[in-house]
Amino acid sequence: MRIIKATLEHLDLLTPLFVKYREFYGQLPYPDSSRSFLEKRITRGESIIYLALPLDDDNKLLGFCQLYPSFSSLSLKRVWILNDIYVAEDSRRMLVADHLMREAKKMARESNAVRMRVSTSSNNEVARKTYESIGFRKDTEFENYVLPISQD
Repeated sequence: MRIIKATLEHLDLLTPLFVKYREFYGQLPYPDSSRSFLEKRITRGESIIYLALPLDDDNKLLGFCQLYPSFSSLSLKRVWILNDIYVAEDSRRMLVADHLMREAKKMARESNAVRMRVSTSSNNEVARKTYESIGFRKDTEFENYVLPISQD
């Protein structure tokens, strides 16, 4: 497989798998809004999206990951948030997530980031084991909290 950075030319390939990712987490599909969301992130340079493709097929997407930039005031360095990662059902158990995360880690290193962050459901054992196999470890220094913002 090969890992490439997504561009606007990949939106038709990426959007259906992004929709499946959203559905996996219980969201409604919204394919048009999903495509628009991805288009804005790429156009504005607000995220980096890596795609996993077979060596011999430009029209089959095995998986993707999306990273958002952030910063650490304490270390005075960049942080990358591995916000989304998803592997197509027929491509699981092929180490697609490993390849995507290794590319993300390489990019983080090249951008002089101090760390990458990732979150997953506490019951997603497969994801947790995959993250740990790449070198992620559970943060014992900080607790994470979420403040939902109402749009009312």
